[in-house]
Amino acid sequence: MSSQPISRRNTLSLDALNFFLADVRDGLGPYLAIYLLAVHHWQPASIGFVMTLAGVTALVTQIPAGALLDKTHSKRAVIVVAALLVTISSVTLPFVSAFSWVAFTQAISALSASVFAPAIAAISLGITGPRAFTQRTGRNETFNHAGNAVAALLAGSFAYFFGPTVVFYLMGVMAIGSVISVSFISAEAIDHHLARGAIPSPTTGTEHASGLGILLTNKPLIIFAICCALFHLANAAMLPLVSQKLAQIDLQMATPLTSACIVAAQLVMVPMAILVGSKADIWGRKPLLLAGFLILPLRGVLYILSDDPYWLVTVQLLDGIGAGIFGALFPIIVKDLTQGTGRFNVSLGALSTVFGLGAALSPGLAGLVLQQSGYNAAFLTLAAIAAAAFALLLLAMPETKEFSEDTAVK
Repeated sequence: MSSQPISRRNTLSLDALNFFLADVRDGLGPYLAIYLLAVHHWQPASIGFVMTLAGVTALVTQIPAGALLDKTHSKRAVIVVAALLVTISSVTLPFVSAFSWVAFTQAISALSASVFAPAIAAISLGITGPRAFTQRTGRNETFNHAGNAVAALLAGSFAYFFGPTVVFYLMGVMAIGSVISVSFISAEAIDHHLARGAIPSPTTGTEHASGLGILLTNKPLIIFAICCALFHLANAAMLPLVSQKLAQIDLQMATPLTSACIVAAQLVMVPMAILVGSKADIWGRKPLLLAGFLILPLRGVLYILSDDPYWLVTVQLLDGIGAGIFGALFPIIVKDLTQGTGRFNVSLGALSTVFGLGAALSPGLAGLVLQQSGYNAAFLTLAAIAAAAFALLLLAMPETKEFSEDTAVK
């Protein structure tokens, strides 16, 4: 159970992998909304529907992806194949305009990208071991947010001069960068027992893996899953809504300002990820998670106070606090609750499915409210859902740091 030594080469390769995969694993998101609105003049409900459809497609792969990563010793190859599929989908999108083809490219991209987060978590846990996993996860998220910030800066700059379609090619380049980065990670450095959260027997050397039924009997895991689903149901549609609002105010500046929103949030996420990596083992997980969840309803309310583009970008800074804390803590908490079961990756996939469902439904829900009642009603609806997530987390979720420590003692 001690932490595993990690070479400088593997450390830097993991850093680079998280940097290049940042733009790829998070998808086109608000850029797709701007592209469909500005170039093809789609209605908000149609934009929301195609984004929801892609999200739902990704849901069916989350648990199988986790099970695959629990079982396979070819974790690096899984990332390579998925990155290449995302590249093909991204560079194809500018050449299609029909709803069916746009939906198909986004479904393939979302399906492929669903393996990235659990694969990185598995490789990190397999290299560092559970004791050093919190610090490594904080570092992963730091480089992930730095990659998102750089990609958003490039996307905003290129889109201003060359149009919104350049974003798709940028994603393809980032995907190729991730393929090169993962190839430099040493396969021999990954302990595949530790990578799935298993504890090999000291006498036989074989691992113990609990039955999948443990996912349904782990009450804290279920509560955390519900909190995650509500958080993403409230969060996922906020930036796309802001981007559509910006497009109506100033079409030419919509993509650059959306990039500014993303860059602002990502720059704040970097210190948040560092904070989690350095303090989550000292302060515990729950105080940090509560702070992240509290930011979301506040953000939803602040969006309705002004239509000024620079106000909207400023409010987006708060996303860096909430999402930054949540993103860094998510794999750590799942590791805490599943350590010793041998089901870390499939549990990660199961919870990703649950909160992915919330994220997938979010644009569709927001699009319907927007079309019926306007932007303010849409933002307030999302804020109310976020408040419910915070209340559930506060009242029902235990501190998980002790779970991990108890397992380590055993």
